[in-house]
Amino acid sequence: MARSQRTSRTLEKAQLRAMKLKAIDPAMDFGRDRNMTTFTTKIEKLQAKLNHYNNLIELLDAAKNEIDESERELGDLSDEMLNGVSARYGNDSREYEMAGGTRKSDRVRKSAESRIRNAAMKKVANAVNN
Repeated sequence: MARSQRTSRTLEKAQLRAMKLKAIDPAMDFGRDRNMTTFTTKIEKLQAKLNHYNNLIELLDAAKNEIDESERELGDLSDEMLNGVSARYGNDSREYEMAGGTRKSDRVRKSAESRIRNAAMKKVANAVNN
């Protein structure tokens, strides 16, 4: 999921205010660096920083998507390799176990009694919660 681009209400408010102040007097100056030139410069700097930040977010999202795709490809290949070992040597072989699989004879299947008991416990829990 892509991250949302950042906006700045302060920047939008300042841009609107600058536009209104320029309509009054384009060279408005209140002394001590309180003038239209400083105001517009600071607006432009913030806009540039915000644009840079949003561009970095896009780059990060693209990099994350590439990593996710690489992970999927590697996971699929890993599964295919294990399946290849299973096809060649069988899923109950030492080679299958060495490749990271669980041998068929080592798998523990729950007894019918415990499966029935767990299902009953779930029904009771659902009835209590509802």
